[in-house]
Amino acid sequence: MSKAAPLRLGINVDHVATLRNARGGARPDPVRLALAAIAAGADGITAHLREDRRHIRDEDMARLKAEISKPLNFEMAATDDMLRISLATKPHAVCLVPERRQELTTEGGLDVVGQHNALAPFIARLNDAGIRVSLFIAADHRQIEMAAKLKAPVIEIHTGGWCDAVVDGHKDKAEAEWKRIVAGAKLAQAAGLEVHAGHGLDYETAETISALPEIRELNIGYFMMGEALFVGIAETVREMRAAMDRGRAKVGA
Repeated sequence: MSKAAPLRLGINVDHVATLRNARGGARPDPVRLALAAIAAGADGITAHLREDRRHIRDEDMARLKAEISKPLNFEMAATDDMLRISLATKPHAVCLVPERRQELTTEGGLDVVGQHNALAPFIARLNDAGIRVSLFIAADHRQIEMAAKLKAPVIEIHTGGWCDAVVDGHKDKAEAEWKRIVAGAKLAQAAGLEVHAGHGLDYETAETISALPEIRELNIGYFMMGEALFVGIAETVREMRAAMDRGRAKVGA
C-alpha cells in the first residue's frame, strides 16, 4: 500500500470564547489561543459563528481571518445571514453544520438529503467565491452520495456517536459506529470527496482514526481546550500531533 497523505490538525477555538463570554469581557482571547496553537504546530483554525453568538462573535471571525497565518475554517449554519458574513470574511473554507439554539453542541450531521434543494444554491455561491465547502455529515451512504452530487469538495464525518460510545465503554455500539466511519470514508474518497473528521475526538480516538488512509484532516476543539487548562495549549497540540502520528504510522503496516 502506498504511503498515506499527510494528516492535518485543525484546532477549534470556540470554547475559549465561551470562557471569555462567561464574564462578558475581552479575555481570554480566542485569537491569542489560535496563534499559540499555530505556533505549536496546528495546521488550521476552526471557529463556529452561531446564530445566537453564544461563543464566537463576528469580530472574532474578522480578527482570525486577518491575524492567523494558517487556513481559517468557518463553521456555520446555512442561513442567508451567515452566507453574507462568510462572503465578506472570505475564509479558506466554510463547513456547513446543523444548528439548533437549544442544543449544547452540534448533535448530529447535516441532513443534505432532506435539504438538498436549499443547499445547492448556497454551496454554489460559496464555490463561485472560491471558498472551499465542507459538509458536516454522518457516515451514511445516502448523505455522502448527495454531498458529491451537490459538488461540495469536502465532507467532515461526524464522529461524536463513536467517540461517546468509546468513552462510555459501550463496546458493541462503538464497534458498529466505527464500521460506519470506515465504510463512509472509503465511499467518500471513491466519490471524489476529501474526507475530514471531527467531534468528540481525544488522544485515543484521534490515534485510532488517523490510521484510516482516507482521512486528511481532524478538527478538534473541546477536548483540547480542556487539556490545555492543565498543561497549556502548546503541550496539548504536541500530544495530539504525536497521537495522530502514531495512528498514521499504522497505515499499510
